[in-house]
Amino acid sequence: MGIKSFKPVTPSLRNTTALTNDEITKNTPEKSLLTTLKKNAGRNNTGKITVRHHGGGNRRKYRVIDFKRNKVDMEATVIGIEYDPNRTANIALIEYEDGERAYIIAPLGLTDGDKVIASAKADIKPGNCMPIDAIPVGTMIYNIELHKGKGAQLVRSAGMSAQLMAKEGKYAHVRMPSGEMRLVNVECRACIGQVGNVESEIVKLGKAGRTRHMGIRPTVRGSVMNPVDHPHGGGEGRAPVGHTGPRTPWGKPAHGYKTRKTNNRTDKYIVKRRNKK
Repeated sequence: MGIKSFKPVTPSLRNTTALTNDEITKNTPEKSLLTTLKKNAGRNNTGKITVRHHGGGNRRKYRVIDFKRNKVDMEATVIGIEYDPNRTANIALIEYEDGERAYIIAPLGLTDGDKVIASAKADIKPGNCMPIDAIPVGTMIYNIELHKGKGAQLVRSAGMSAQLMAKEGKYAHVRMPSGEMRLVNVECRACIGQVGNVESEIVKLGKAGRTRHMGIRPTVRGSVMNPVDHPHGGGEGRAPVGHTGPRTPWGKPAHGYKTRKTNNRTDKYIVKRRNKK
C-alpha cells in the first residue's frame, strides 16, 4: 500500500498525505459481524474525565474480530480485505468450509482467494495460526496470545511483527517490536507473518480536522494555564518551567520517568527490557 500526496489547492492539503488503499478489495462490511460502539468521551461510570483529549469523532460500528481462531483444522478462504476504522491494521473477511464467516487481522501479502487455517500442522504461511511450540525458531509472528485460549493480545497494530527467538521448556523467547525480550508459554498461539498496512505510521494528517474526526480533542499547553491548573502555569509573560524538569498536570516528571510498578507480577516473564542494552 502506497502513500499519495495532494496538489496544494488549500493550505491544509500542502502537508496532507493519505494511503492509496491498494490492499483493500472490499468496501462494505459484513453486517452479521457489526456491533454498536458506545462513546464515553474519556469519562468513567461517574461521569468524570479520566482520559483527557477524547470526544467527538465520526460515528462508527465495531467489527467483531476473531482473535481466538477456535475453528481448528478447518480451512478458510479469504473473501476480501477491508478497512477497519477502529484500528490501524486492515482486516480480512474469511469464510470457513462450514459457511461461517469471521474477521481476522490481515497480514502483509494476504489477498482474496488465499487459504488460511488454525492448526498445529499448518504451513508457515501468512495468516495461519499455530501453537508457538509448532512454529520454527526465527519466524516472524503477530497476534500473540499471553494466556492459552484467551485470544491474541500482543502485536496487532499495522506493520508490527515479533520474532520467535528460542524455546526453553514450556516457555518461548519472543522479541517484541519494541525490542523487549519476553517469555511466552509455548502452548499459546500466534499467527505467521507481519501485520499489513505497513505505511500507516507515516501518514501526515495535514489539518486539525482529521484528528477531530478520529475523536481526538485539542491539547492545551501547560505554560498558558494558571498555576492552579498546571505546574507550568502562571508568571508574567513567557515564564520558564520553574522545576528541575517538565511536569505532568499532576506534578509527576514528564520526560523519562518510569511509572510501571516495580513489583509487577509479570516482571518474571520479561527477559530484557526494551530500554536496556
